[in-house]
Amino acid sequence: MALTSVAETEALLRERMVPLADYRAHLEGEPFLSPWLTVDQTMIDRFAVATHDHQFIHVEPDRARAETPYGGTIAHGFLTLSLLSTLAYEAIPGVEGTRMGMNYGFDKVRFLNPVKAGTRVRGRFTMVGLTERAVSLQTAWDVAVEIERAVKPALTAHWITLTVMTPPDV
Repeated sequence: MALTSVAETEALLRERMVPLADYRAHLEGEPFLSPWLTVDQTMIDRFAVATHDHQFIHVEPDRARAETPYGGTIAHGFLTLSLLSTLAYEAIPGVEGTRMGMNYGFDKVRFLNPVKAGTRVRGRFTMVGLTERAVSLQTAWDVAVEIERAVKPALTAHWITLTVMTPPDV
């Protein structure tokens, strides 16, 4: 399932909010897995338009089939990386009292395997760090974007997110 609107995203997050104590319990626990998402040529083409990256390996299926070892087009690495947001929304619970979430950064990103047009990917998220502040949470995740029926993931990364919390009543 791909989230298509702000309202859908917010509704999903509200349904999956957990108390902070339950969120903490996921530290070094089992990974969260997102549903599978198909990366099709339309998605790749739209990303090419948005980023002005029209390299033939992404947007020319016949030429990519003839001139590359991939048998067709592949997704941009940055498209695959950008999918972490939607994959995370569908996999990771939110924390009760959240005002907003943001990317804080990446310590490490590695592109390991191309995502061929028409294949499905999912996110695997393992919480490996949690720093609590007065009105925010900084969470570190070891993440992988897995490709269906592939041994090696499309990418791995160490992702840091920031959750801004509603201040407690004073």
